Amino acid sequence: MGRAAKCGNADSAPSGPGGALKGAVAVKVRHILCEKQSKALEALSLIQAGEPFDKVAREVSEDKARQGGDLGWKTRKEVVASFADAAFALNVGEMTRQPVRTEFGYHLILCEGRK
Repeated sequence: MGRAAKCGNADSAPSGPGGALKGAVAVKVRHILCEKQSKALEALSLIQAGEPFDKVAREVSEDKARQGGDLGWKTRKEVVASFADAAFALNVGEMTRQPVRTEFGYHLILCEGRK
C-alpha cells in the first residue's frame, strides 16, 4: 500500500446509467476502527497530511488490524449496513470523507477494488 488515500464519495465517482455509481457485488477495503469519533478524526487528519493509510491503520486502529486495516473483499451481506453503504459508494483509491459510525465504533474506509 504505502500511498495516501484520496477522499471521495459517489458525488465525484464515474457513474453508470442514471448517474448511479457502477454496481459492484464486492469491494476490497481497508479500514481504521476507533471507539471514539475524536480518535477517528485524528487518524483522518494524519491521512490528509500525507501519512499512508496502512501505516495509520497499524498505529491507530483499535481492532486487530494487523495488516494495515486490510479486510479483503467484502460483499454487502458481510458487513453492517452503514459500512456497506459507505464502502460501496467509493471508487477505487477513495476514502470516506468522514468517519462512518457503526455498532462497532467509527470507521475510516478505503476502497482498493470493485468487482
